[in-house]
Amino acid sequence: MGRKRQAQPKRLAFKLREIRPRLDLSQERMAEQLKDVAGSPYPGLISRYEQGKVEPSLLILLEHARLAGVPMEVLVDDKQNLHKR
Repeated sequence: MGRKRQAQPKRLAFKLREIRPRLDLSQERMAEQLKDVAGSPYPGLISRYEQGKVEPSLLILLEHARLAGVPMEVLVDDKQNLHKR
């Protein structure tokens, strides 16, 4: 018997896909920005986060939020939008 997958924010991938261009970063540069985070991602994994194929760890999400200058809650709460910069 397998474990049931946890509920995921439906708009997380979209928000992550929005943040990187706002910061004017390629996937490679975003991976570099996240290199000091435990379990740091490689560029292909950034793509998978942005496509919703893989969910980033909480530490990766926290660093995305810090880079974007938004509370982490904005990333995971489907009712909240990223504000225009």
